[in-house]
Amino acid sequence: MEPHQWHEKWEKGDIAFHEGQPNSFLVKYFSRLGLQVGQRVFVPLCGKTRDIAWLQKAGCEIVGVELNESAVVGLFKDLSVVPRVVDLENVRLFSTKAIDIFVGDIFELSAEDLGQVDAVYDRAALVALPKNRRTVYTEHLKAITMVAPQLLITFQYDQTQMAGPPFSVTLQELDHHYSDCYNIQTLESQSLPGGLKGIQATESVSLLSRDNFETKDSAKS
Repeated sequence: MEPHQWHEKWEKGDIAFHEGQPNSFLVKYFSRLGLQVGQRVFVPLCGKTRDIAWLQKAGCEIVGVELNESAVVGLFKDLSVVPRVVDLENVRLFSTKAIDIFVGDIFELSAEDLGQVDAVYDRAALVALPKNRRTVYTEHLKAITMVAPQLLITFQYDQTQMAGPPFSVTLQELDHHYSDCYNIQTLESQSLPGGLKGIQATESVSLLSRDNFETKDSAKS
């Protein structure tokens, strides 16, 4: 999806992808990341997700990035807090205690911008990008988060039946993007009641961890 298309969706209120409550996979499997209270979770392409309120209640600090500013304004309104807004070189930063949200292009963010990242929660970023952009995204994400562990939610369906987003991302594709840096474990897959826009689909949650990880080169030596 091109940036202008994303902005148009928010302007028209075409945000069926926005869940009005915390994602069930997040609630069920967040503990598998093994985080301690006060550790920092990066939420890419976060919109105004209710998952951020849930993560905050779980004791996490949160850093996110979202292209559309009205979504971020809506996020803080839902949280009933007034953020401090700072204009940086390429992005704007909305922040309150324990929450920093960058408004701008994720590809403009650096590791220095983000600061410490202890884990990544990707529910709506990878699946929002067309196939020709996903490798660029995954490489950038690994670089700016220093290969932090991830809880990653994806969808699988017949891509010929719907243009997306959300796009279908197979579990084999996850291996292509991430097996060089992570152990990948599919925690659960379930059929979506009603599918995606009427198309039969499966939703999956995967844990990407560095536990006992060996690169392919080191395994050969």
